[in-house]
Parts: sequence; structure tokens; C-alpha cells
Amino acid sequence: MTSSANRLIYPATLAALSPSPPKPQISNQNLTLLHQQKNKRLQIRSDLSRRDVTSLLSLLSLVPSISQPAPATAFSIGISGPKDWLKAQKRKASRFLLAPIDASRESLRSAYVLLTTSDYKYNDKDLEGVQRILRSASRDCVLQERNSFVEFQANTGVEVCTFQLIVNNASSLLDERDPVRLEAEDMLNDLISAFTNLNGLASKSDIQLASSRLMVADALKDTISVLNKFEQGVMACLEA
Repeated sequence: MTSSANRLIYPATLAALSPSPPKPQISNQNLTLLHQQKNKRLQIRSDLSRRDVTSLLSLLSLVPSISQPAPATAFSIGISGPKDWLKAQKRKASRFLLAPIDASRESLRSAYVLLTTSDYKYNDKDLEGVQRILRSASRDCVLQERNSFVEFQANTGVEVCTFQLIVNNASSLLDERDPVRLEAEDMLNDLISAFTNLNGLASKSDIQLASSRLMVADALKDTISVLNKFEQGVMACLEA
């Protein structure tokens, strides 16, 4: 009996005492491949809706000009006038209006992660990937980063800067000298300046040097901070 019991127990005991197999290590080649695949996915996702967003904002900008009421049309018996109705509609559409800002913020954060990944050997393709992400995040608001078609549109009087379109839509019911609108426009100028400096720094940096990556990463954090303030300015216009 003892011998039989030992024979039954032995395999389980042996399995319990056997060391667990080592975890597979990710080679530098696989890490590079994963990094490049992530870079490509981020670029596709950031470019996916740029034309649709610009078209939507351009269309929305027409609404106030089409339906802007004359002052005498508002009722004076406690019923909201057309301007109040337009304000309500803009607030309802705020998530669509703010979507490009959120998308740019996520792109900047993704670029920051790419630049601060430890134990990774960077190359020129990684730099090109970061530059593409930054160009997409700037939403055609940096003059030096516009392609020929966008430049042609701008030269023919079409507004191509998505952030400018956002301010135009958010503040369309405000007077041109309204302090809230003026503050949002100042924040827009700060944002364009931040993106211009960031893209210029990224284009001149040697991504293989840790010090260069750190400078770009710091500029990324500063740009995200300016973008957050710009978003607050837009929201203030929507609530004014």
C-alpha cells in the first residue's frame, strides 16, 4: 500500500517541485518592431478624421451667419429668443467641437511616450514618426508644416487652422471685443506658437541622443499645458 501510494503521489509532487519555465524575453528586434507598429497605428489614428473634422467645423461656422436673428425678433415675455436657442445648440455640440483638441492632446501624449521609452534604440524612422504625429496634432496651424494643398487653400482665403475654426465657432455669438472671446484668441496665438516651437525643435533634434529626446519631451509637456488652457478658453466662450 505504501509503495502504491508513493507511486500515485510522486508525479504531482515532482510537478510542484519543478521550477516554472522562464518568461520569454523580448529581443531588441521585437521591441523595435513593436515600437514601429505602435508608431504607425498612432499616425493612422491621428490622421483618420482630420478632413472630416475640418469640414464639420466649416459647416458649423455657417449656422450663426445663416440664422443670426435681428434684435427685434426676440420675445420679451419670458420665452427664450433665437440667440438663446443657438447658444443651447452650441453647448449640445460642444463635444464635437472639442473633439479635435482631445485628439491632439492624445497624439502629444503618445509622442511623449515614444520619446521616453527606456531600453530602446531610436533611429531616423522613429524621428520621422514623431514628426508626423506632431504635424497631425498641430491641425494645420503651423505655417511651415502645411502641405501644398493646404497652403493653396489658405492662400485662397480658406481657413485651414482647425484650432482657429474651433474658436470661430465657439465665439460666433459673442461680440468681437468680448473679453472672453479676446482671451480665447490670445490662447490660440499661444497654442500656435507652442506648436511652432515644438515642431521646429523636433525637426532639428537628434533623436538618438537622450538629451535631445529630453528637450523635445519637455516641449511636449509645455504644449500639452498650453493646449489644456486653450480648451478652457473655448469652453468659456461656449458658456458665455
